[in-house]
Amino acid sequence: MRGSNVVGEAAVRAGCRYYFGYPITPQNELPEYLSGRLPEVGGTFIQGESEIASINMVLGAAAAGARTMTSSSSPGVSLKQEGITYLAGMELPAVIVNMMRGGPGLGNIAPSAADYFQATRGGGNGDYRTLTLAPAGCQELAELTFEAFDLADKYRTPVMLLGDGLMGQVMEPVVFPDYIDPETLPKKDYALDGAKGRGPRKIFSMYLGQQGELKDHNLKLQAKYDEITDKERRWETYKTDDADVIVVAYGTAARIAETAVDELREQGLKIGLFRPITLWPYPTPALRKLAQGRKIAVFELCLGQMVEDVMLSVGERAEIYFYGVPGGVIPTPAEVVEFLRSTSNGDGKVGRRIEL
Repeated sequence: MRGSNVVGEAAVRAGCRYYFGYPITPQNELPEYLSGRLPEVGGTFIQGESEIASINMVLGAAAAGARTMTSSSSPGVSLKQEGITYLAGMELPAVIVNMMRGGPGLGNIAPSAADYFQATRGGGNGDYRTLTLAPAGCQELAELTFEAFDLADKYRTPVMLLGDGLMGQVMEPVVFPDYIDPETLPKKDYALDGAKGRGPRKIFSMYLGQQGELKDHNLKLQAKYDEITDKERRWETYKTDDADVIVVAYGTAARIAETAVDELREQGLKIGLFRPITLWPYPTPALRKLAQGRKIAVFELCLGQMVEDVMLSVGERAEIYFYGVPGGVIPTPAEVVEFLRSTSNGDGKVGRRIEL
């Protein structure tokens, strides 16, 4: 299946019955797919009049207790940030899919990874975080879509699935997890589903009292983020046991890097791959342990965003090198091979060394 369609089918099978979105390339295949698929299972698809309207419809469905989602690409996700921070402040679960494109501004419709800061640093106002999952192909698009809904419900928080325009368009074979009937999901004791037979409930994010209510609410959110950080870090390693150089990459960049690792291994160079799957919380302890006494080569489809989390993780335990390509340009594995060879040799001809 095509990547965007994989996310749509996985969402339906994960129990999502409400989608609200607005068209933007290169993710339009996802709402197109759901516009036909959701009515088949009694669900609701609405193309809102804007991204802002759509994210607030998501908020309403989440407050009513439903599994709900939206999707967009880069500038469209920027428009949704007010609603996402409301979701975080109101502790409502929802899934937001970003198939990234080149930027800043309207940029272009080619694949990019320049929304890392926006996804992992909140993106909207206030002290909050967005749990961010980074698939590296169609199979993971399916599995992590299920995971996103489960995590959103578990922690009552918005979860972002961060892909890119290439991942949304590529076609690969997929095996889906088991179908979930939404009627079998646990009932949400906070849902605004009508107060007949019970007392009223309220969900809000505005705290105007002078007795520290907002402070207490922020501390409660932080305790949740600390728990997520402690329990939900995910990553994958590839041929790292004897590696002298570890390339750190995620998403499409990791697929390219894996090909480069295999080619360099055939040439006798000991190169491995560390792939973060959760971008927030970042798998800092795992990378820190792996980095000791090795060179770290960071490869991104932007001019350097995840590299800052690598720097925070590694510190002075290893030399850090960076190679990034912006503007929706997808480098070939051969270009990444030259970067990794340059890192291994220490000649600095491709990429640059990061000075802490």
